[in-house]
Amino acid sequence: MSIFTGTFRLQDITIMYFTALAALVLILVASYQAPARAINPLDPSSSPRAPAPPALPMPFHVPLDPRGDLQLAWNVSYATQEVYFELTVAHIQHGVLLGMSDRGELTNADLVVLWDDGAKSYFGDAWSDAEGHVTQDQQQDYQLLEASQTPQGFHLLFNRSFSTCDPRDYLIQDGTVHIIYGLLDRPIASLDRLNLSLIQTGMQRVLMLRPDGPAPSLPPDAQTLEVLAPNVTIPGKETTYWCSVQQLPLNMPRNHIVMYESVITPGNEAIVHHMEVFECSPDIPDVPSYSGPCDDKMKPSKLNFCRHVLAAWAMGAEAFYYPPDAGLPLGGPGSSRFLRLEVHYHNPLLLSGRRDTSGVRLYYTPSLRRYDAGIMELGLVYTPIMAVPPRQRAFDLAGYCNSKCTQAALPPGGIHIFASQLHTHLAGRGVRTVLVRGGVELEVVQEDQHYSTHYQTIRMLRKMVSVLPGDVLVTKCTYNTEDRSGPTVGGFGIMEEMCANYIHYYPRTQLELCKSHVDADYLQKYFSFINRFQGRDQCVCGEAGVTQQFSALHWDPFSGEVLDSLYNNAPISMHCNQSSARLFPGQWDHQPLPEVTSVLQQPLYPCEGGRLNPGN
Repeated sequence: MSIFTGTFRLQDITIMYFTALAALVLILVASYQAPARAINPLDPSSSPRAPAPPALPMPFHVPLDPRGDLQLAWNVSYATQEVYFELTVAHIQHGVLLGMSDRGELTNADLVVLWDDGAKSYFGDAWSDAEGHVTQDQQQDYQLLEASQTPQGFHLLFNRSFSTCDPRDYLIQDGTVHIIYGLLDRPIASLDRLNLSLIQTGMQRVLMLRPDGPAPSLPPDAQTLEVLAPNVTIPGKETTYWCSVQQLPLNMPRNHIVMYESVITPGNEAIVHHMEVFECSPDIPDVPSYSGPCDDKMKPSKLNFCRHVLAAWAMGAEAFYYPPDAGLPLGGPGSSRFLRLEVHYHNPLLLSGRRDTSGVRLYYTPSLRRYDAGIMELGLVYTPIMAVPPRQRAFDLAGYCNSKCTQAALPPGGIHIFASQLHTHLAGRGVRTVLVRGGVELEVVQEDQHYSTHYQTIRMLRKMVSVLPGDVLVTKCTYNTEDRSGPTVGGFGIMEEMCANYIHYYPRTQLELCKSHVDADYLQKYFSFINRFQGRDQCVCGEAGVTQQFSALHWDPFSGEVLDSLYNNAPISMHCNQSSARLFPGQWDHQPLPEVTSVLQQPLYPCEGGRLNPGN
C-alpha cells in the first residue's frame, strides 16, 4: 500500500536505501585487475560489514538445479530500474556463478562469479566468449550487498540495473530470461583460468520483470477447487507430459474464477516444470477417466477436445489474479463438467519412485462480477499455407486481426486486455503482438524476444491495453530453422509450427478467434513462379497438397526471399470466428494486408552518452 504521494511505494524506498548502501560497500566489488576485497564464504565475519538494514522482500523465487540445492529469489524496482538477486547455495565448495544469455547458452553470457584461489574468495562481474572462456568485466555492474553463511546454506545478495550500457552485459527486458548457473569444485587462481564447459552447469528460465502492483484481495465468499495429479509416480526419464481428467461437482452453478495458484508436492519443486488446466468442450457430454502420458497412443480420443485454457503456470510464476471487475466463468449452462490437467515433469537426474499430487488451486466465487473474462486467439491459422524455409536464422511470420473483424465483433467501448499466453512450437524464438490504430503502431501488447516453447505461462500485462472497434492486432513470430534441411509448415505437430497469442480480456465477446493466413491463390502463384524460375516446366501446382509443394521446391536464398516478400505483401484470408466456430457475417477472403507504420522499434532501455535513459 502506498504511503507517499507520487509513484514511490514503501518497497521502492527500501530498495533505494539499498542502492545507497551499495555505494558504501562498493570497495568489495572486484575491479578489472583484481578484486578489491576478499571474502570468506565460511567466515561470516569477513562478509560486508554495514548497518543492518530492514529485510528486503524477495517475492519471486525459483529453484535453479534439479535437486533444489541452488535457490534464486529476486525483487524488481521500476523506480530505480534495478533487480535485486538473492542466491542461496546449500553446499558450496569453491564458488558459484550466475549468468544470463540469449537462450541459455554458456557462450557469450553475462556472469557474476564468486570464486576462491585456495586462500581467499572474490566476487566480480564477468562474461564468457564464444568458446566459454571467462573474462572479468572492465565495467563492474553487479554490486555485492551481503555475503553470509545461513542455516539454509551460503547466501549472496547483489543487484544490477536493467540496462548497464555495457555491450558485454545482458539487457533485462520483459519476457523470458534464460538463467545459467554453475558450481566450482576446485580453486582457480584467476577468472581467466575458468572455462564454463569444464564445470557443472545448468539452465533455468524465469519471467524476471513482473507487474509491481499489490495483489487484489479475494472476495469473502471465495471457494477453492484443486485440480491435482492423482498420486502419479513420476517416470524416471527426463521429460514427461502427464494428463489426467477431473470432473466438476454435479450441477455446479455458474461461478467466476478470480485467482489461481500452483500446488506443488513438497520435494518436487525442482521437477514440476509447468502445468495447464483445460476445460473440455461442452459439446462432448462425457469424457472418460484417464491418468497417463499425454502422448500415449491409447489415451481416450476425447481428450483432444479439452483445449480451452483455464489456467497455466510455469516454474517461478506467482499467483494469477483477475481484475476486480472480471472473472472467468466456471460451471453453469454452456460449460463442461470435465477438466484436463497437464503436468510437465522435467527430471534430468532420472530420479525414480517420486510420487506427485501437484496441480492448480482455483479460487472462485458465486458472486458474479460485472464482466465475464474471455480468451481470444490471435496470430496465424494452423495451416501449411504458412511455412518457414530451411536454414533460416530469423524468419518472421505475421498473423492479423484486421479492422474489419474488430469492427464487426467488438462492443462500442472496446475490450481490455490484461494478460496473454504466447505460443509457438520448437522453432519459435520470439513473439510480439502490437496494437495498431489508424494504420500506426500504438503500443506493444506483449513481447518476448527470448521466447521458448518450453516456458509457457499466462503473463499479466504491466499495463492494461484497450482495443477499440476498427483497431488492428498484429502478432509476429520469429523462427530459427538453421538445423532443418526441409521446410517447416504450419500445423499441430511439434515439428510443424504455430504462431499464437491467447489474450485474456474483458468484457467477453463472441469473438473467440481472430487469425489470418496468406491468400491461398497467391501462394499457388508463388509455387508456379518458383518452379518456372528453377526450370521445372511440369509444375504440379494445385494438383498436390501445399505441404508436398513446399517439400518439392529447391530451397535457396532466392526462393526464401520471394516467400518472405509474398507473406509481407499478398492479400490475406481472415478467420473471424465466433465461439460457436462460425464466421461472423461478411466476406473474409482476399482481404488487403493491413497497412502498418512501425514506430515502436527503438530499444526498451536506450543509452545516451553511456548512461541509461530512464524516460524510455
